[in-house]
Amino acid sequence: MNRVFLLSPARCDGKRAQVLLNESATFALAERLRSPAGAPLGEVFAFLSGLYFRGKLAYAARFGRVPDRGDSSLVITTDRGLVAPSESVRRDDLLAFAQVDIASGDDRYSAPLRRDVAALAARVPGDVEVVLLGSIATGKYVDILVETFGQRLVFPSDFVGRGDMSRGGLLLRCVAEEHELSYQPVVGAVRHGKRPPKLERLKPQR
Repeated sequence: MNRVFLLSPARCDGKRAQVLLNESATFALAERLRSPAGAPLGEVFAFLSGLYFRGKLAYAARFGRVPDRGDSSLVITTDRGLVAPSESVRRDDLLAFAQVDIASGDDRYSAPLRRDVAALAARVPGDVEVVLLGSIATGKYVDILVETFGQRLVFPSDFVGRGDMSRGGLLLRCVAEEHELSYQPVVGAVRHGKRPPKLERLKPQR
């Protein structure tokens, strides 16, 4: 089945963001972020969020597919709606992201997201499943997405009860094992659940 993945954003005002935004930082990603060309949004958010976003990025790249050859994974941002992971961002962009609190219902967040969600719905056929790789525990992403997609908006059932690190590890394991998760509609889903058992360690490949 054709699927497009929507990835929840990384936090842009935390400790890792401070390291990346430090104008004296000399590691490669920080220097690229300060350059006119910038760095891909996916790579930047993977640095900020660590395992969780790396897992979302790899999983969406492996299992996303749309019939029009458009982007099969898009990142939710705080003030620019849906952005492809390959799109370049610069230091000033991250500073702008950090100024908007998506949990507050700020129109700087909701208006661009509604615009791009509507454009996405118009672009992809009705049989394309829209998968949210992010939390459904609050309405900060879900409410806007459900307005347009309704029952088409699904999420991985195995996300319920897991923390961010566990979700990231699960997604990376699925990519390594070529195993896609099961999904269920967000509408009517149980948003909080019992924490599942820890993932077993992967056996080393010979």
